[in-house]
Amino acid sequence: MKLPLWGSALSATLLVQIVSSFAAAAVPLLGPILTQRWNLPPESIGYVSSAVSIGICWCLACGGPMLDHHGPIRTLQIGLAAMCLGLILLSQPIAILGFAGALVLGLGTAPNNPAGSTMLMRTAPPTHRNLIFSIRQAGVPLGGTIAGLSVAPAVIGLGFTHTIWLIAAIVLLSLLAVQPFQKRLDVERGPTNRQWARTFLSPSALRRAAEVIRTHPTLPLLTGMGISFSVAQTSVQAFTATYLVTQHGKSLAEAGYFMAVLLAASTVSRIALGWLADRWRRGLLLLGLLLFAASAAVVLLVWSAAGPSWALYCSVAFIGATSLGWNGVYMAELARLAPPTQIGDVTSAANLFGFTGSFCGPLIFAFIASRTASFDWPYLLVAAQLAACGIFVLWRRSWR
Repeated sequence: MKLPLWGSALSATLLVQIVSSFAAAAVPLLGPILTQRWNLPPESIGYVSSAVSIGICWCLACGGPMLDHHGPIRTLQIGLAAMCLGLILLSQPIAILGFAGALVLGLGTAPNNPAGSTMLMRTAPPTHRNLIFSIRQAGVPLGGTIAGLSVAPAVIGLGFTHTIWLIAAIVLLSLLAVQPFQKRLDVERGPTNRQWARTFLSPSALRRAAEVIRTHPTLPLLTGMGISFSVAQTSVQAFTATYLVTQHGKSLAEAGYFMAVLLAASTVSRIALGWLADRWRRGLLLLGLLLFAASAAVVLLVWSAAGPSWALYCSVAFIGATSLGWNGVYMAELARLAPPTQIGDVTSAANLFGFTGSFCGPLIFAFIASRTASFDWPYLLVAAQLAACGIFVLWRRSWR
C-alpha cells in the first residue's frame, strides 16, 4: 500500500531525525572519554558542543540555496554524509581533528529542520499540523534515548573507536534508506542554483536571516524564545552526563540511563504538546508557559542531583519534558507564521539565531563552571534566563 504524500514525508524525515540525533547525542555521552583522550578538563566538552553549534549555524545561514537546488531529501542525504565524516574525525585522538569533526557533524545535522519543515508544510493536513511536526521532532529525543541506552554498553563491548565507527555506519545506512523517497518528495524545488556551494562563504548571511525574520511581526518574539530554549537544551544535553559522572560520582552507564530517561520524557512530551497545541490553538502562549516550567525543572535538577536516585530520575524526566519538549510546537508556529514561499528560509533563519544561543550557551556555561569549580551555578543561570524570557513574553502579549 502506497503511503499518502504526507506519510512519505513524515517517514523520511522521522528516520533521518532519529538517526542523526542518535549520532549527535553520542558526543556528550562520550564526553568524559573524549576529553580524557585529548588531555583536556571535563568542562571542555562544552567547547565541543559549541563547535557542533557553529557548524549548524554555518549551514543554516548559508544552506538555503543548497536546499533549493537539490530538494529536501537530497539535502538530508548530503547532511548524513557530512555526519559520517564528522564522526570519523571525532574518533581520532588529536584534539584539533576532534573539534573539526564536531564542526562537520554540526554541518550535517543542520539540514534536518529546514528540509523537514519544507516537506511537512507542503503535505501535512492543517488540522493535524502541530501533531505531525511534533512527531517528527520527537525523533530528536528518541534518537538520544537510544544513544543513552546503547552507547556505554557499546564502548564496554567494542571499545571507543569501534563504537564511533559503528555509529557512522548506521548513519550511512540511513542515507541509503531514504533514497526511495527522493523522486517523489524532491519534485518541488526552488530555482536551480549551481553556485550553491559558494554561498557557504557568504559574509552577509546574518543580515539576510534578520530580514527574513522581519517578514511577520511575531517572528522576532518567537525567535527570541527559540534562543532561550536553545541555551537551556544545549546546556542540559552537553553537560548533564559529565555533571553526574564528575561531580556526583555516577558511572558512565548510570549517566547514560539518566540521559535516556530525560530524552524519553522529551519524546512523549513533544507529541503530547503538539496534540495540545492543535486543540488549544495558542501555540505561542503554550511556549511562554513552558519557559517557566523549564526554568523550574533546571533548578530541580541541581537540587536533586546529590539526592536519591528516584528523585534524580524524576527531575531528569521533568527537565526532558520541558526544556527539550518545545521543538515541535515551535517549528509548527514558525511554519504557520512564515509566508508560504519562505517556509524553508524562515525556519533556517530562526534556527540560525537559535543555534547562536546553542553556541554561546555551552561556552558561557563552561567558562563559569571553570571559574566556580562547580556545575551548579551555570545551571542556575540557565534557569534564570528561561524565567526572564517567560516574563518578557507574557508582558509583550499583555501589552499588545
